[in-house]
Amino acid sequence: MLSTVSEIKTDARDRAWMVFLIFLRLGLTSFGGPIAHLGYFRTEFVTRRRWLSERSYADVVALCQFLPGPASSQVGIALGLSRAGFPGGLAAWAGFTLPSAIMLALFALGMSTRGSAFPAGVLHGLTVVAVAVVAQAVWGMARNLCTDTTRVSIAAVSACIALVGTNALSQVGVIAIAGVVGLVLFKPTQDLTYDPLPISVDRRVGAVLLGLFFGLLIALPLATAAWPNQTLAMINAFYRAGSLVFGGGHVVLPLLQAAVVPNGWVNNETFLAGYGVAQAAPGPLFTFAAFLGAAMKLPPSGWLGASVCLVAIFAPTFLLVAGVLPFWEQLRRSVRTQAALAGVNAAVVGLLLAALYRPIWTSAIIKPEDFGLALIAFVALMFWKLPPWLVVLGCGVAGWLLSLIF
Repeated sequence: MLSTVSEIKTDARDRAWMVFLIFLRLGLTSFGGPIAHLGYFRTEFVTRRRWLSERSYADVVALCQFLPGPASSQVGIALGLSRAGFPGGLAAWAGFTLPSAIMLALFALGMSTRGSAFPAGVLHGLTVVAVAVVAQAVWGMARNLCTDTTRVSIAAVSACIALVGTNALSQVGVIAIAGVVGLVLFKPTQDLTYDPLPISVDRRVGAVLLGLFFGLLIALPLATAAWPNQTLAMINAFYRAGSLVFGGGHVVLPLLQAAVVPNGWVNNETFLAGYGVAQAAPGPLFTFAAFLGAAMKLPPSGWLGASVCLVAIFAPTFLLVAGVLPFWEQLRRSVRTQAALAGVNAAVVGLLLAALYRPIWTSAIIKPEDFGLALIAFVALMFWKLPPWLVVLGCGVAGWLLSLIF
């Protein structure tokens, strides 16, 4: 019996370690923002490793579009939780987050004096490769999730609405409406099979985590007012920013600027310089919190400040994902929910298609050679079957060479 328990613990540690190593590689090579990150995740975990089905992956993405916080990090945590429980969720977050967080903290500590961590040509090449990664994800998901005229129509209309309404709430509205449309149009039949997502979180534990999320959201401002303290004020500001933002990393920037600049924690020039470096870093943009924590004028600053701010801004993400997933998994078993999700999944394809055009295409494809580089990267991913990290590095080098030639 003791031997069996020991084997189970060892297996859990091995799975969590494997999750960490996979996400560490993704954290080092995933450039292009949250939509591109979802493309990298799909390639790694749906296509290559087959940890979950296309339908289950789309369901997780749809859920994370509803939750506040960084969608790509939420999806990563959900995948880690499904693979290795709470250790896996923490391992996925750490592997995906730490590379850019360490890079930004080092910059704040004076390891660099420029506004960009890479030459302009390299940075532009990394932007171009995001076009190929997202195009591959849209193509693959459309083939599996938009299998008839109705689903294709939902995807097309969703893309058009997303292109017109650029705020994050419009995306949430599109998904909600698509769910209603799916509930009405898709009658529960045998083809709407349930693809289980293994979640080890108990619903009672999920309820406790959700209670903790809302409890901290209410208690931290009260505690900061009652016991004025710099560390507590920082935790409150960054926890609130991570809790109340829909639409990803770029949307959190105004909240962070309002929290740290007027208070004199970080001056505006430093804030903007850090934001420039954050654009060049792989992984989630929320790691900008590590830069701000390290650059604080008042203690805690340096590595301690970076750690405090990083944990504070991501804590709501972990609590929400781990708290909601067990309830979401129960809902997904309902045939009526699956009918609604058929519409939601088609809408997710449309939202990804809209994001492929703006902001990714419009910011990356500026010259004919940009289109040529994106085309080669797409072929390398789709037909040559090269690993994404190699394509990313190749596009970075190609972007640098093109900047020397043209």
